[in-house]
Amino acid sequence: MLCLEDSHRIYLKQSSVNNMNDNGKRRAIRLPRGVYIFICILPVLSMALFYSLRNNILAMDWIAGTITAPIRGALGLFSSIYPYSLMEVLFVLGGIWLIYYLFKLIKTIIQFIKKRERASAIGKRLLTIIVVLLYCWSIFSWLWNSAYHAPGFADNHGFTGQSVTAENLKYVSMHFVKKANELAVLMPRDENGSVIGDRRELFAMSTEIYGQVFKTFPQLETRLYKPKPMMFSWLMSRTGYTGIYFAPTGESNINTRSPIFLMPATIAHELAHQCGVAREDEANFIGILACISSDNLAYEYAGYLMGLIYLRNALTMSSFTDWLEFDESMSDEVRSDLQANSAYWQRQKTVETGVVFIDNALTTVTTIVSETVNTAYDGFLKSQDQELGLMSYGACVDLLVEYFATFDSTE
Repeated sequence: MLCLEDSHRIYLKQSSVNNMNDNGKRRAIRLPRGVYIFICILPVLSMALFYSLRNNILAMDWIAGTITAPIRGALGLFSSIYPYSLMEVLFVLGGIWLIYYLFKLIKTIIQFIKKRERASAIGKRLLTIIVVLLYCWSIFSWLWNSAYHAPGFADNHGFTGQSVTAENLKYVSMHFVKKANELAVLMPRDENGSVIGDRRELFAMSTEIYGQVFKTFPQLETRLYKPKPMMFSWLMSRTGYTGIYFAPTGESNINTRSPIFLMPATIAHELAHQCGVAREDEANFIGILACISSDNLAYEYAGYLMGLIYLRNALTMSSFTDWLEFDESMSDEVRSDLQANSAYWQRQKTVETGVVFIDNALTTVTTIVSETVNTAYDGFLKSQDQELGLMSYGACVDLLVEYFATFDSTE
């Protein structure tokens, strides 16, 4: 008499025999042709629908708020289970798969040249890569790009830009430099005057800083999940980026190598994306506002310092006299921190190993990679109706001036 386990083994053995062809090779399981066609055309239909709707503001607003926001929240809840970045894991696995499949494609092309493979085999390899990439882009478009084409934060909260004048720009700028000066002397520093702190604490307290923002703008209120420290922070630094929000996992990912005194502002910016604020200027504004209203020294200082950087850049184009007055108003601590930030990012542009030709080669590669990433991201932002591209980050100045120029507590 056979036990259940023994009978299961015999069944599996028989199944294996049935799946072997006459030459003793295992037969590939084939799906019906119609299933293959459906799998291939589904992402095309999905993208066609997205692009047909993306200029319909009402449709995009409903999709972003009613469908994709809850999905991103659920994905964020799931990814919060893991202390590491699922985005990085997916990128690594995706990169490995792509390299593996490209090698298979090259091998197939070689076999075709040797007349051992048909041209259709090459087509199948290419089609597989294209279909997978289309699925990825389709998912990302619906989950995140839809938010770019919905009414933004400024549209929903009545920001018009009418109060953005040179006078108000100077007023708000001087307020920010005054507050930064006051907070700079309270920041813990080492014997060299450099800001010190515990990055883990910054991450741990990050979800608590939005309390006042949620009271002021209830529409933004949502459950926030702690950001993830990036394993590839060195690569982010080399390309000039401090953080990234990845909608398919609902994660805010942070470059932990960037200067610690501005890291809270980066965290707050990426958390703004969790609130559904897609546009970079608006996420900057919300992030800065969350920082300076948090009652947390590290976050407050980072918020005022980040705002100060953007306002300072705006003043250089507005009035040299106002910029000079602003610049002379900065304390030694604030000036030192700004210089340390600039020095850090300048160092990321070069590689120093001590061997000249290696340094030159790696520095060239770093420059090419950085410029390629910036060009691609600039193009992506412009393709999503952010006409300023990368410069849209600095456009938060208009929101800062309009908000703080009429905000009584700036006194």
